[in-house]
Amino acid sequence: MKGVILAGGLGTRLRPLTSVTNKHLLPIYDRPMIYYPIEALVKAGIRDILLVTGGSSAGDFLRLLGNGEEFDLQQLNYAYQKGEGGIADALGLARHFADDSPIVVILGDNILERSIKPAVDAFRKQKSGGKILLKEVHDPERFGVAELDGDKVVNIVEKPKDPKSNLAVTGIYMYDAQVFDYIEGLEPSERGELEITDVNNMYIERDQLTWETVDGWWTDAGTFDSLLRASNLVKDGGANKD
Repeated sequence: MKGVILAGGLGTRLRPLTSVTNKHLLPIYDRPMIYYPIEALVKAGIRDILLVTGGSSAGDFLRLLGNGEEFDLQQLNYAYQKGEGGIADALGLARHFADDSPIVVILGDNILERSIKPAVDAFRKQKSGGKILLKEVHDPERFGVAELDGDKVVNIVEKPKDPKSNLAVTGIYMYDAQVFDYIEGLEPSERGELEITDVNNMYIERDQLTWETVDGWWTDAGTFDSLLRASNLVKDGGANKD
């Protein structure tokens, strides 16, 4: 199983902090934000990792991370996303890297208290389809929101004005190789982007998507409030604990 970290975008909600650097290079307490998703994958037993980024600060990732020696990796792979095509567009760049292997995808601004290894191990046993991780939040309108029917996800709506639940789709996704065919079949949304929510709904339509809830706290770090919250959570209790 391989890992993909998506760390592109302009980080417009964090300007002026992101006027001169990529959002994922900003600090979360005592380390750069990008360290946390790398550690999450490594602690889940994933050693073959691709980092997808873009923009004018892309070279800073290479200077900071090198080949991943700090994380006991033999090599860290990189891909460059041109423009702002969305999360699914960025993931599409990982097709050759994945080479028909299942993948664990994590957005670069996702910070977790607990290890995702149990969920990754469960997906290994699943063998096909996809899996998403959900978390109850107080502001679901900021996220993709899952609608459940019993123990099944029946629909995901991106940033709904009237959420059907408070279960946010975290930025952690697990897919088999067919994800890249699904991405090729996407049409851009009203935002002009290829949406990962549409990919997840394709898996739902084929009854191929499972889910679990995140153990411990979870936060993104894409706004000033969530950036501060992430730093405070890490300071008080650490991240990616077993």
